[in-house]
Amino acid sequence: MSPTTPAPRRPASPSRSTGARIKSPELLLAESGGDLEGHGLRRTMGLFQLVCFGVGAIVGTGIFVGLSDSVAEAGPAVVLSFVLAAITCIFTAFSFAELGGAIPVSGSSYSFAYATLGERIAFLVGWCLLLEYGVSVSAVAVGWSQYVNELLDSLTGWTLPEALSSGPGDGGVINLPAVVVVMMAATLLVRGIRESARATAAMAVLKIGILIAFCAIAFTAFEDGHLSPFASHGMAGVTAGASVAFFSYIGFDAITTAGEEVKNPRRNIPIAILICIGLVTLLYCAVALGAIGALGADAVGDKPAALSLVVDQVTGSSVGGGIIAFGAVVAIASVVLAVMYGQTRILMSMSRDGLIPRVFERVSPKTRTPVANTWIVAVVFAVPAAFSSLDVVVNLTTIGTLATMAVVNVAVIALRRRNPELKRSFRVPLYPASPVLGVGFCLYLMYGTGWTTWVQFAVFLAVGALVYAGYSRSRSRLVSPGESWDPAAQEPKAE
Repeated sequence: MSPTTPAPRRPASPSRSTGARIKSPELLLAESGGDLEGHGLRRTMGLFQLVCFGVGAIVGTGIFVGLSDSVAEAGPAVVLSFVLAAITCIFTAFSFAELGGAIPVSGSSYSFAYATLGERIAFLVGWCLLLEYGVSVSAVAVGWSQYVNELLDSLTGWTLPEALSSGPGDGGVINLPAVVVVMMAATLLVRGIRESARATAAMAVLKIGILIAFCAIAFTAFEDGHLSPFASHGMAGVTAGASVAFFSYIGFDAITTAGEEVKNPRRNIPIAILICIGLVTLLYCAVALGAIGALGADAVGDKPAALSLVVDQVTGSSVGGGIIAFGAVVAIASVVLAVMYGQTRILMSMSRDGLIPRVFERVSPKTRTPVANTWIVAVVFAVPAAFSSLDVVVNLTTIGTLATMAVVNVAVIALRRRNPELKRSFRVPLYPASPVLGVGFCLYLMYGTGWTTWVQFAVFLAVGALVYAGYSRSRSRLVSPGESWDPAAQEPKAE
């Protein structure tokens, strides 16, 4: 089978239980091109580029903008909040690493669920990923706009008028910089993955350097007294802070969306995931400790552009803050780029399975990228970025992401039982305790989002279930008259 030729369909009868339609890892790999060129995509990303891609997807608004929100919840104990969020991510990262090495395809959590828990669950996971990636990109673009103004102020003393830098909910008319960064990312993505990977790598190296420089400056003004009282809001504050801090880690799962464009994916995907989580956790804890140690939790909590504020006050000059603002502009732009990439690849996988319109799976023969898919995503993400602050749905995004990660942990257990012979380049340590603990930590942080978020999430899932029942169920490519799908044999059989 040639790399660009779609794999044969594996039909199933719509009269059978659609939730039991399970797409075998072998079929997923065959349709994606396996370890060869995947579905018209080029394998151009090496390990270094993949790690930079992961850092690019993670480090951005969560630390440059969202740190102050976490500090407001937990006070100096925000360091524990970051650690608690990291522990949740580490257990889940183990599961992503095993599944990403065993099933290196573009669909990430969606494909993992399809191979283990069935089509209905897979669709709902994909539905949650639409929320995770969509709100993440839009919220990140809004944060980028804030730091663009901070940078302009540092360099020229001039800022964009509020009418053009804020949405109606924040006193403006349209957030023009937020639209610009989304469209810039889309333009780069449609040119090709090689160009996108190079740009992401350069931006990732730069923003890591900026954060290290921030720590070096902040720790020169470190005072022990600023850490006392350490946990003024108790464990409840730490948990609430962790639920907010978790938003800072969203994006590491995007590494697995590159499964069809990575060289030696079975080896590189697990390694990249684990390196990214370890590196990002160290950076986050150091930045949080340095910021609070320099000025105190009260001075940092609920302050926009908190890192620039810290550097300005420590150095007594706006130059340092301008450098941090420049780093934030680069960092947040790289998040938009990486997360939009992940979203387009998940949509491509869902379209390949027939669960959403086919326009999302079309790959340009010239650029080897899903061009129409990318521009649709860009327009859809740019609209809320232009007109909304999105604060009201950040918790909804967090709970949806945590639910998806819980499913991934369950998927590891299910795949071990269903396909014990499947080639795995990485295995989660302390199995089955590790994925079980991953589920437990996800549920614990979900609890910290509050009951109103749970209600919103239930409504969101109900809408997704209706979309699946009304559109995707009958259009699945596992459906064809006269044949049904045998989940045990993973082969079609005549009715």
